[in-house]
Amino acid sequence: MRHRKHTFKIGRDGAHRSAMLANMVSSLFESGEIRTTVAKAKEARRFAEKMITYGKKADLHHRRLAIAKLRDRDAVKTLFDEVSPRYMDRNGGYTRIIRLGTRIGDAAEMCILQLVEEDVKKKTTKKPKKTEEKAEVAEKVEVAETVATETPAEEASTEDKAE
Repeated sequence: MRHRKHTFKIGRDGAHRSAMLANMVSSLFESGEIRTTVAKAKEARRFAEKMITYGKKADLHHRRLAIAKLRDRDAVKTLFDEVSPRYMDRNGGYTRIIRLGTRIGDAAEMCILQLVEEDVKKKTTKKPKKTEEKAEVAEKVEVAETVATETPAEEASTEDKAE
């Protein structure tokens, strides 16, 4: 049975596929983004995210696994020293695909595969309580009332005091 067996063939044999993906992901780690077809980018994204997860574990065993898959020691060094520490607080989603349209020569869908650069911000799931919202609205109303009730003479005196 083929359950949960994902295969990305794209007209290449196994050795060619793995070499192509290793080269693409190594280039991604070195430069931060690559331009390729959408089909290749989707598979390279799966591979790159696994490598970044290896890098986040940062032990010798996972470094050796990454070297075995990427076949490029410089890319693995970049992965473990520069790329993975940026994503320590992030649980997946390290890359994005930006579609560019079709290529002129063969009408293949092109895209940019890039590493996500923005910092992870802690999201608050709590909404402000009703009393806090009411207090904020009351403060805004008070400020508006004081501005509206000032007479031109008061405004001139407050301007003189400010200077």
